[in-house]
Amino acid sequence: MDHFNYRNGRLFAEDVDVEKIAGQVSTPAYIYSKATFIEHLQKIQRAYAELETTICYSVKACGNINILNFLAEKGIGFDIVSGGELHRVLQAGGYPAKVVYAGVGKTDNEIIEALNAGIGYFNIESEAELDNLIRLAKQSDTTKGHKPRAALRVNPDIDYKTHVFITTGKKETKFGVDIERAQKVFADYGDNGAVDLCAIHVHLGSGGKTIDPYVEAVRRTMPLIDSLRGKGHTIEALDLGGGYGADYESDTVPSAADYAAGILPLLKGKDLKLILEPGKSICANAGILLTRVLYTKRGGAKEFIIVDAGMNDLIRPSLYDAFHFIWPATVQEDFVPLQRSKDLQPEGTRAFDVVGPICEGADFLAKERFLPPVQRGDLLSVFTAGAYGFTMSSNYNARCRAPEVLVDGDSFSVIRRRETYEDLTALEK
Repeated sequence: MDHFNYRNGRLFAEDVDVEKIAGQVSTPAYIYSKATFIEHLQKIQRAYAELETTICYSVKACGNINILNFLAEKGIGFDIVSGGELHRVLQAGGYPAKVVYAGVGKTDNEIIEALNAGIGYFNIESEAELDNLIRLAKQSDTTKGHKPRAALRVNPDIDYKTHVFITTGKKETKFGVDIERAQKVFADYGDNGAVDLCAIHVHLGSGGKTIDPYVEAVRRTMPLIDSLRGKGHTIEALDLGGGYGADYESDTVPSAADYAAGILPLLKGKDLKLILEPGKSICANAGILLTRVLYTKRGGAKEFIIVDAGMNDLIRPSLYDAFHFIWPATVQEDFVPLQRSKDLQPEGTRAFDVVGPICEGADFLAKERFLPPVQRGDLLSVFTAGAYGFTMSSNYNARCRAPEVLVDGDSFSVIRRRETYEDLTALEK
């Protein structure tokens, strides 16, 4: 699952006591385990090894360039959704030809930057976007002799059964085109002369807990690919996007091998390259948010734990009603959690709302969560915070964003320092 474990009642990130990290960088702080990143990536690489597969890590999930750098050293590509993410990948030493570029609203400047960089595929979300890409490719000197490639994003109309904000594979979304409409897109643009429309992209959403939607997506997409090939179109790759599950609770989602066991039999012998865009399944368990208790209080029948991390640091609970397991970093041996679960209620615990300092009623990390007794100064760990944690953080309430710390074995380094008040106003002068 990950390399955050208790030893004699104290939480360790790999071989480093998190209390030691807090003593150096203060709180709140994001702490990442390098070993967990690599372990999760290698499980995916092994699971899909029998097919020609390009893994494009989703930068939006956790995009610190130091993390992207050691992932790039493992030979993978990257899934990006903006010019800024392309810049991050290039700064980290990523290989442009292994970059896939998604997003419904790519600007002309962003497209030109990606053309100049020579990225692998543009994931096309609409006819209007494809028409614009063709126009810009014809105007670009850098593409002479090198035709950019594109994958058409199709919606197989599958209910991913997750939060409505992160479901993207239904017909009624802003993403992609209906699977029925894809035939016309290829008929109209397949021989445009400037962009090689040669792949299909599918992305169902995020947060699913079964392999069934992915299996059904492949089953619905393969007849489209066969039909397009029958009409003379070259389809060289199928991009199945990301959204693969992560263990926010212990052992609750399929493994990479489970996903592969359902998907690979449908693709064998189809002469298709496979592209995957995992993000959360690689990085979610690889990070925690460490926060310190400021106060405890009672309000009516409720008890509150007020901590120094707020919704500006981790917005997922407020935005998606997302669950993150939370537990003190130092506990008595009988309070060491044997699993991470919504239902964990050991004897001696009681229900608290864990809330932050932001002036919003939505500023909470957990509600009605059973925890051991805590007091001012104690450290709490918010687990499985590596995905969409720091990357979605903000300066709301003029708060300085937290540092990011990378643990590697028995050592750690600050890979992004804590912001200062001067940072908050630097661009306004």
